[in-house]
Amino acid sequence: MACLVSRTGREMQRYNSSGARQVVGCIPYRYKEDIDGNVSDELEVLVVSSQKGQTFMFPKGGWELDESIEEAAYRESLEEAGVIGIVEHELGQWNFLSKRHGTYYEGHMFPLLVKQQLDLWPEKDLRRRIWMSVDEAGEVCEHWWMKEALHVLVQQHTAK
Repeated sequence: MACLVSRTGREMQRYNSSGARQVVGCIPYRYKEDIDGNVSDELEVLVVSSQKGQTFMFPKGGWELDESIEEAAYRESLEEAGVIGIVEHELGQWNFLSKRHGTYYEGHMFPLLVKQQLDLWPEKDLRRRIWMSVDEAGEVCEHWWMKEALHVLVQQHTAK
């Protein structure tokens, strides 16, 4: 059973040795199917709107003290995008400046192979979710570091 309430607050947040907040995100993906249900090798990725609905990104949020990094990635995908799946090997780590807070963050991104898409999820009323091609996601994603993670994901799947 999935939890239907998002975690809030920063009491349990992790910070690195330099004082940067540690955040974790996922790139939810699946393989595109044609009208007959045949699966191709073309990836589709799921983006979510920001809470104010103006921009798009991949699900991400704070890594908390009581969870592993993979658990945090899984939780963020469930809370923000309403998807459940398999968290795969980390795509990388990026340091970036938060526009909103003016401080540095340490961001970690993981691919999430989606196995189930829920009709109800914690942030259903706060966000929109849209499946799109990798190229479309690269165009609309707000964060440069998430675009780089998407590029790493594509490279990994092209090499297979």
